[in-house]
Amino acid sequence: MPARSKAQQKAAGAALAVKRGEADKSGLQGAAREMLDSMSEQELEEFAATSRRDLPERIDGDD
Repeated sequence: MPARSKAQQKAAGAALAVKRGEADKSGLQGAAREMLDSMSEQELEEFAATSRRDLPERIDGDD
């Protein structure tokens, strides 16, 4: 499933970095922290790999 907004794609990338041990969990907040706890590494990869070219900055419900 691809990300639906730039904010969602960025949050997935941040959560993925923490899941891989490349970043510290204390730096996460909001949607990124929720994604870390609720999504697998594969799901986060799919969201983070979404091209941001034609995505809106945010959609209703994005944190």
